[in-house]
This record gives sequence, structure tokens and C-alpha cells, in this order.
Amino acid sequence: MTRRSRLVLFVIVAPVFAALFFLAAQGLPSFGSEFHPYGDRAVEMATGQRATANVVSSVNFDQRAIDTLGEEFILFGSVIGTIVLLRPAPEERETGLRSAGRVLPTTRLAGYLLLPVSVLVGLYVIAHGQLSPGGGFQGGVVLATGWHLLYVAGRYTALRRAASPTVLEIAESVGAAAYAAIGLAGLVIGGAFLVNFLPTGRLNDLLSGGTVPLLNGAVGVAVAAAIVLLLSGFLEQEVVLRQTEEPLAGSSISTEEPLAGSSMVADDAEQR
Repeated sequence: MTRRSRLVLFVIVAPVFAALFFLAAQGLPSFGSEFHPYGDRAVEMATGQRATANVVSSVNFDQRAIDTLGEEFILFGSVIGTIVLLRPAPEERETGLRSAGRVLPTTRLAGYLLLPVSVLVGLYVIAHGQLSPGGGFQGGVVLATGWHLLYVAGRYTALRRAASPTVLEIAESVGAAAYAAIGLAGLVIGGAFLVNFLPTGRLNDLLSGGTVPLLNGAVGVAVAAAIVLLLSGFLEQEVVLRQTEEPLAGSSISTEEPLAGSSMVADDAEQR
């Protein structure tokens, strides 16, 4: 599609969407009004019918759980696309790990001390998503951050041994599939996709919210695996892969030679 054709399409379609948006906005309460029916009903359903103290988690994983399913699969597809783009090209080859200088003892100690704390905090945020601010998305990112302290404080090989790409890909797929499977279970048991079909328990109890904790856990696994897999792909490009001595036709830059002004690290420096 040419630039001119895209412009013509925009001129035709944009006014239609603008008119529909204007008509839809006419039913909204006036600006500054104290009438908030959606918010009132969401809070009432979360704390009353669903026994979910964290109203945001109730909205994300119960009242609008299908929207969250879409968000999870957006991340899933984005990571797949990125990994495909970062796959080794014909002009690249694996080499020994590049020298990256020496890790300070204080950095190493801080990383090793923060690693279990980060993992514990991530698990806590996921497990208590129905009670306090947090949930699968936030806890998954915290878990992934803690996992990458293995690289910051140690070596890249330690990260690869702790989380191989194959295991991460399986974990991400299992997390995304588990979310959809819980939705299908709701369809079979409760008659609607992603309906909350488990006992909701009592408000502020750990085992409350029905299916909300399960969906939080599924999202936490998928997000943590996706982020670690994504960052591992970039580290693989930077630390392991190098361009061969014969670059692609038309390429004027060879990564075998350092750029002007760059500093060389001794061969016997500690490998990352």
C-alpha cells in the first residue's frame, strides 16, 4: 500500500470512527459528576460477591478476565516475534563468551544477596494479588528481574544453566495455556468462558477470590518466563554471537574489528 492510498483510507475511515466515538461519549456522565456507576458496581462485586480485596485484580481477572487474556497473548506474541528476529543469522557464529571485564566483589555479593529476596518478593506479589496491590504481571516482572541478577552478579553461563531457552519457552507456553484452560473450565462448569466457578471464600483470606489466584499464578509464570527469555535473547546476541569474517554483501562494517576509540579488554579478564 502506497503512502497516498494510506492517506485516502485514513480520510475515509477516521471521520466514521470519530462520529461513533462522539455518539458513544454522549451517554457518559458529565465531567466532574459524582455519578460513577461502573466504579461503584465493580467495587461492590469485588468486595461483596467475589470476596476479592484488591479490586483491580477482580476487574482484571474476573469481571474483565477476557481482556487480560488478550493482553497476555499480546506479550506472548511479542516475545515470539522478538526471539525470531534475534535468531542466529547466516553470517553469525557462536564463539567463546566475550570478555566483559571484572565484576566487583561488592556487586557480586549484592547480587547474590538480592537474588533470593527478589524471588521471594515476586512469589509474594503473585500469591497475594487478590489481597493487596500486585498480581501476576507485577510479580512476574519481579521474578524475572531477580533471575537476571545471576548475570549481573555472576556470569552469563550461570543464567543459561539456571534457565535454558527451552525450559523458558515451555514455561511461557504453559502459563498462557493454563489461563485459557481455566477459562474453558469456567465454560464447562459455569456456562461462560472465564466465569469465576470456584468458591470465593472470605474477604481478606489468602484462599479467596475464586479463580483470581489461579489466573494470577498462570500470568505470573508466563510473564516471568517471557521476560527472562526476552532478555536472554538480547544477551545471547551481545555475549555469545559474533559476525563471521565475511559479512553480507554490501555490508561495510565487520564486528570482528573494534570501532575507533573503543577500549580493548584483556583476554584473561573474567568472562561474563
